[in-house]
Amino acid sequence: MACRERGIRQRGPNEGASALRVLLVDGEPERAEAVRLGLEAAGCAVVAIAPDVADLTARVRASQADVIVCDLDDPSRDALESMRALHRDEPRPVVLFAERGAPEQIEAALEAGVAAYVVEGLAPARVRPVLEVAIRRFRAHEALRAQLAEARATLEERDQIAAAKRRLMRDEGLSEPEAHRRLQRMAMERRLKLGPMAAAYLNKKPAIRIE
Repeated sequence: MACRERGIRQRGPNEGASALRVLLVDGEPERAEAVRLGLEAAGCAVVAIAPDVADLTARVRASQADVIVCDLDDPSRDALESMRALHRDEPRPVVLFAERGAPEQIEAALEAGVAAYVVEGLAPARVRPVLEVAIRRFRAHEALRAQLAEARATLEERDQIAAAKRRLMRDEGLSEPEAHRRLQRMAMERRLKLGPMAAAYLNKKPAIRIE
């Protein structure tokens, strides 16, 4: 028998670990049960059912869901804010099935991190393909975010190295090549990479002694 706590249906011991783990959000119990059956018939494991998106991030963490399926008649602003918080703190693909979808509403949902917004409600026959497309779109988006973050970090590190060399040139009267070699030597002595060494030098941490 399924265990329920605070409106969330926990995963049963016989549900497959390899199946796509779904957190279902639906405020109508009868419809939620029908949707659950449809998802499981499509090969998904519904690991939790929640009546609304309140505390969505905590529920996702507790259930370890792979994807969130929200079956909402008319997503409210508060609902979209919960999805935005999830996208920020615990990113997961969110598929939103709604009865209505004005262009501005769909745009707001996508900006909140929703991977797919499907109008005219949830149809069990097409749910699995929709989830798979949403997951691919989510992964592509997350990969792009990671690439941008890495590029930004690389630029920031280069700026710090350049600033550290300029300070060495000014304080020690070194040329640019000499400042670079000094910074490299300092990094090797402290077993740091060049970027963290530059940051430490610029921050003048007490543990860093410039010889």
